[in-house]
Amino acid sequence: MEIPPGPLYIFKLLPFLLGPPAVTFSLLRLAEVYLGAVIPTSVSVVAVLLARPLLSVFQRYHTRYVDRRAAAANNAFIIPHVEEKRPKFAGLSLIKLLIEDFKTGYPGDRLLEWKEKYGDVFQLRLPSDNRVVTFEPDHVKAILATQFDAFYKGPIMFWQFESLLGTGVFNSDDDMWKFHRTMTRPFFTRERITDFDNFEVHADRALKLAKARVAEGLAIDFQDLVSRFTLDSATQFLFGHDVESLSAGLPYSASSKIPNSDEFLNHPSNVFVDAFLEGQTTASLRTRMGPNWPLSEFWEDKIKPLRKVMDGFTEPLLLQALANKKIASEKDIKVDDDAATLLSHLVQHTQDVDVLKDELINLLVAGRDTTACTLTYAFYMLAENPKIAERLRQEVLDKVGPANRPTYDNIRDMKYLRAFVNEVLRLYPPVPFDSRMSCKSTVWTSKTPGSKPYYIPNNTRILYSIFHMHRRTDLWGPDALEFDPDRFLDERLHKYLTPNPYIFTPFNAGPRICLGQQFAYQESSFFLVRLLQQFTNFRLAPDAQPEETKAPASWAGCGNRKASEKIRPGLHLTMYVKGGLWVRMDRFKA
Repeated sequence: MEIPPGPLYIFKLLPFLLGPPAVTFSLLRLAEVYLGAVIPTSVSVVAVLLARPLLSVFQRYHTRYVDRRAAAANNAFIIPHVEEKRPKFAGLSLIKLLIEDFKTGYPGDRLLEWKEKYGDVFQLRLPSDNRVVTFEPDHVKAILATQFDAFYKGPIMFWQFESLLGTGVFNSDDDMWKFHRTMTRPFFTRERITDFDNFEVHADRALKLAKARVAEGLAIDFQDLVSRFTLDSATQFLFGHDVESLSAGLPYSASSKIPNSDEFLNHPSNVFVDAFLEGQTTASLRTRMGPNWPLSEFWEDKIKPLRKVMDGFTEPLLLQALANKKIASEKDIKVDDDAATLLSHLVQHTQDVDVLKDELINLLVAGRDTTACTLTYAFYMLAENPKIAERLRQEVLDKVGPANRPTYDNIRDMKYLRAFVNEVLRLYPPVPFDSRMSCKSTVWTSKTPGSKPYYIPNNTRILYSIFHMHRRTDLWGPDALEFDPDRFLDERLHKYLTPNPYIFTPFNAGPRICLGQQFAYQESSFFLVRLLQQFTNFRLAPDAQPEETKAPASWAGCGNRKASEKIRPGLHLTMYVKGGLWVRMDRFKA
């Protein structure tokens, strides 16, 4: 019988909670027996009850004292912390604000508010840990590259994501991470990531569905469309067999008054995707709770049944691949690795079913969600910037033609298309926030002239905001909040990005840089070319967008990018549009 997360967490906390009261009670009894002390019962009760809280306060202040001494020894200073509003509850109110921001706010709004008050680096003193937040590219460079060995995912993050990602490449450190990385890297060759047959088949199916919905005169949830395209493409690439989510069709908006059929709602791919997304959302909420997340899932790990649904799809394919591997070994058949899927490639390196299942789920997160995010926000920007859309179309017509399938060389030659995709990734990075934990104390340089460096204690959780870093006017220029692909082509490229490449890290950087970076560029570019060849007059459909997912009127008065939003960006492991991105477009005839 498996013990639920809450009781197990409480059981593990018992020595922490009961140890100090037990020691206090024992000392009082010893004083009475051996020293003849007369201690009133009321005093004993109060002393026992206060033992744990007082020790916690002492430990907290002692840790701060030790950190200050260590910072002074390194000629550094302690990062300023966010002050709780009264009444103070040991950081509980900060957790409440972070969860509210996650559920209903604009991504990172609360962090931006604290940044404006405390600067580009600050820390949050929470009940169970301290978290440093940084907006500085030099610090991101240290975490991801120059001080790579001083930071890792850490045991707390592993625990929070274990029931979703297991020990896969995104949820492992050290030897296990190196094993996954080494096992997967050889598959991402240029020949495989530029095999456009996979993209062509699924883009054609997706755009046929779009044409049918346009013919009906109804709005399309573009986010749903491209999520199906990327899921089918990713599963074909990974397994040699796609989940055929596009065969389910597209959802109708509530405003259309056309109900979605039971066949659509119960399609196996929709069941898979629903579990996939709910698991990611729950895991993201765990990170806001820190080590105390079991208290919010007291009687049941909410992710485990969802992971079983996901494994229900991957496991039969995995077992078949292992069976094929066994047959090939017994008959001494040489595997043509060039023709293999990633799954058949992986089973050449390990036959551990759990390791393989974990790795496949990790790669599905990367293969589906990140590119779906990029394509969703790409359409959003096409709809908001019709002149940019027409300039892109002209480049497509000039380089590819009105109907030809784009080649690798075509996509490489379309400089404005790459700049457009980069600008989407800049303002709407698929993974807008990430974190690491320090595994040893270190120091970071301060950008304030003449200031001492920052001291980072051991076992400190570091959150770095790619989202805000990509929007800083001091890093990208005074027009940083504007959508302008030309910044990746004109003198601004050499003024801002070239001398400081870590201001743009949509695919991570350093040893853990995304292996599928070029795959994502090729896939998103291919789909956009096909979209621009076949459709025009891109526009949002506010009548179809659920009312609660539209940008609230209060955002219009803000002095940042939020003021111009028409939709509500959401966040789980990756960014998305809440309620879907409901759009309209017309057929294009060259």
